[in-house]
Amino acid sequence: MSKLTQRLAGILVADLGDSIGEDTAVVSRCTRSTCFLRLNSDFLTILHQDGVGGLQLVKAGRWVAVKPNPGALIVNVGDLLQAWSNDRYRSVEHRVMASAARERFSVAFFLCPSYDTLIRPRCGAGGPPRYENFTFGEYRNQISEDVRLTGRKLGLQRFRKPE
Repeated sequence: MSKLTQRLAGILVADLGDSIGEDTAVVSRCTRSTCFLRLNSDFLTILHQDGVGGLQLVKAGRWVAVKPNPGALIVNVGDLLQAWSNDRYRSVEHRVMASAARERFSVAFFLCPSYDTLIRPRCGAGGPPRYENFTFGEYRNQISEDVRLTGRKLGLQRFRKPE
């Protein structure tokens, strides 16, 4: 999974088209020691579902079920890639619903950088930066604080620049 996510992240970074050396350096800091299985998406998530389903995402303000395809992998863009790409790639709010009829199994791999990695929006032709520069550690701390205070993950919104 580490090799697959590194390759996908490299493709997405190359598509941004600027500062390739610096961007590649950030992707290379997403090492096996900083990536793991867990419940939140930060940079890039690869998900393999079983046939039971339960994954939902928000589309046009409504929760929509994602039809499971056991022969495919789902690639979720995380908040860090959204900020890094200056909103070119979007993190989608999602959840997983349990099935009363069947057990559900899924395996997710999360590509995450080291805590001191600087996330700096890449503007390209996308206009001015929409986010302040921040480190992955600052982002994780903000999420922890948001969940403690509100019960929700709001992290990325806290780094968005006023429009």
